[in-house]
Amino acid sequence: MAETPSRGRSAAGLRPAIAALLGGRLVAVTVRGASMEPAYRDGDRVLVLRRRKALTAGQVVVVERPDGVMRWASPPLPPGSGGTTFRTRQWMIKRVAAAPGDPVPADVLPTWARGTQLRVPPDSLVLLGDNADFSIDSRTVGYFPVARVLGPVLHHRPARQPGPPRA
Repeated sequence: MAETPSRGRSAAGLRPAIAALLGGRLVAVTVRGASMEPAYRDGDRVLVLRRRKALTAGQVVVVERPDGVMRWASPPLPPGSGGTTFRTRQWMIKRVAAAPGDPVPADVLPTWARGTQLRVPPDSLVLLGDNADFSIDSRTVGYFPVARVLGPVLHHRPARQPGPPRA
């Protein structure tokens, strides 16, 4: 099942909370949806460093969500932009499965990777959600442009879980 839009939430599964910390280099976002369970759950908070360079397999990143036809309607977010520009985009949280120059992980991308390059092209990424049944990721979209990545997750704060009833 794919991530679905809901009122007041990003269809991407993330809602920007603070668009400018430390000169706009850090962004706090709230995870929405189940695409990264069990590692990241609905309501968890993550702190993202706005940069796109030197991403490696295994890193968790926030990336712009493609539209309904798996393309992007507007150009990539310009470096240093924030405020309204940042809030008008829809964002997702995903794990880097392969970075530029890495082998394409054919075991997880058999449909679209078959017959193409054996390595991830420059300026592209293979991104996967940990919970495949609820994730829009490279299994359906193909390669994600590095330019669509907001940045890697630096810190993760789980949502508060309800405690036992007090006596």
